[in-house]
Amino acid sequence: MSPSTPRDPRAFLWDARRAAGLVERFVADRSLDDYLSDVLLRSAVERQFEIVGEALNRLSRADPELALHVPTCPGSCRSATS
Repeated sequence: MSPSTPRDPRAFLWDARRAAGLVERFVADRSLDDYLSDVLLRSAVERQFEIVGEALNRLSRADPELALHVPTCPGSCRSATS
C-alpha cells in the first residue's frame, strides 16, 4: 500500500481486535498480584490498550458511520447522548 492510498477502515477493527486478543493472552492464568508485580507484563498490556485506543480513534476519523457500530469507539456514544 502506498502512503497516498487510504487504509481500509475495517483494518482498524482488525488492529483493535488483535491487540485485545494479545491482552487476553498476556494475562491468561495471571493474578492481579502477578500483573502488579511484573513491570514487563504491565508494560505489554498497557501498550496493547494504547493500540486499541489508537485504532478506534483512527476508525472514528476514517469512517464515523462504521465507528457508530462499535460500542466503545470514540464518538459512538453521540447517538446515545444527543
